Amino acid sequence: MYDWVVLWEWVQIAARWTHVIVAIAWIGSSFYFIALDLGLQKVPHLPPGASGEEWQVHGGGFYHIQKYLVAPEMMPEHLTWFKWESYTTWLSGFTMLVLVYYLGAQFFLIDPAVMDLTVWQAVGISLASLAFGWVIYDQISKSKFGDDNTRLMILLYVILVGMAWFYVHVFSGRAAMLHLGAFTATVMSGNVFFVIMPNQRIVVKDLIAGRTPDAKYGKIAKQRSTHNNYLTLPVIFLMLSNHYPLIFATEYNWIIASLVFLMGVTIRHWFNTRHARQGSPHWTWFVTALLFIAVAWLSTAPMRHRPEQAAMTQTDLIYASAPGFADITSIIQGRCSMCHARAPSFDGIHWAPKGVLLETPSDIAHEARRIYLQAGITHAMPPANLSFIEPAERAAIVKWYEGAAGSGLQG
Repeated sequence: MYDWVVLWEWVQIAARWTHVIVAIAWIGSSFYFIALDLGLQKVPHLPPGASGEEWQVHGGGFYHIQKYLVAPEMMPEHLTWFKWESYTTWLSGFTMLVLVYYLGAQFFLIDPAVMDLTVWQAVGISLASLAFGWVIYDQISKSKFGDDNTRLMILLYVILVGMAWFYVHVFSGRAAMLHLGAFTATVMSGNVFFVIMPNQRIVVKDLIAGRTPDAKYGKIAKQRSTHNNYLTLPVIFLMLSNHYPLIFATEYNWIIASLVFLMGVTIRHWFNTRHARQGSPHWTWFVTALLFIAVAWLSTAPMRHRPEQAAMTQTDLIYASAPGFADITSIIQGRCSMCHARAPSFDGIHWAPKGVLLETPSDIAHEARRIYLQAGITHAMPPANLSFIEPAERAAIVKWYEGAAGSGLQG
């Protein structure tokens, strides 16, 4: 049991690390090319078909970059494609969704106080919503309505707000914010996989065949790339939100998410305007600050908590009936509950860290795996061992948890 739990943690660590690495690569290249495109300058003596150039210096060298509005006259011998950054970001993110929220649905995805779903119902809604997001966005973008990019982005914002409201009325607060990020990221990766890359392949195919590529393909790809640019920062915020109950565990979490999307627009507008050498719209930072203050204020609304006498799941009952549970309850209530409470008594703690409650036997049984990992086989909790938990008490936690496994619980 010990080996399996530790191995499972390392599988999640590897998946999360991979996700962060490839996301950095995708976001970095995306931001770079948007900045490059906006900074291109029309100068004399450009090659036929070139729309602008940029001189850059980095790492001790100078770079001379030219952009062709449609395509060069001939197919270059060497062509670097930027696609796997997007693909691997989505695939690794979906892997994390499966590992944490699908396989741990009863802990992280489902909140009976919000909607009493079975695991398969919750997973089905999750998958269907991600597919729905891409289909509805893509169809609207391809319609006449999508010809006006400003109008299209306003409608996209309305859809995102609607999905935020939907998710918080279906899933736990933590899962709702994460799913809104996944919903948006699916749209972004879909843009790369289904639109941008196919359009680029059409242009390359025309070049190889000696035909003049149609400019519409580059225009469409540019529109989708611009959408991705404005959605990136809110996605990062939403992906980090599951670590902060002040974001996901408030009554107004869907409004917080809605305001975060607006902050993504104001921040990117400043950078994009600067890169285009069209001035410095400092008013965007003032608006961003006001939006952030509004988000912080909304986060102080009453936080959702599990009911005092919430019914324990079958898994919780196994932990609660395992030998030594009474002693474990005493240890956790003495060493942890001053912070992990509905009304914490520890100085400076105003809400349970990470939303984890460890007051009642039901709470403790429900958080058995976290207790085992954080205070049993590692010394992560309590922080700096502020409550002076003893080695013998940590050993008792390990013995209790592994005893539950030995009684038939599957890790």
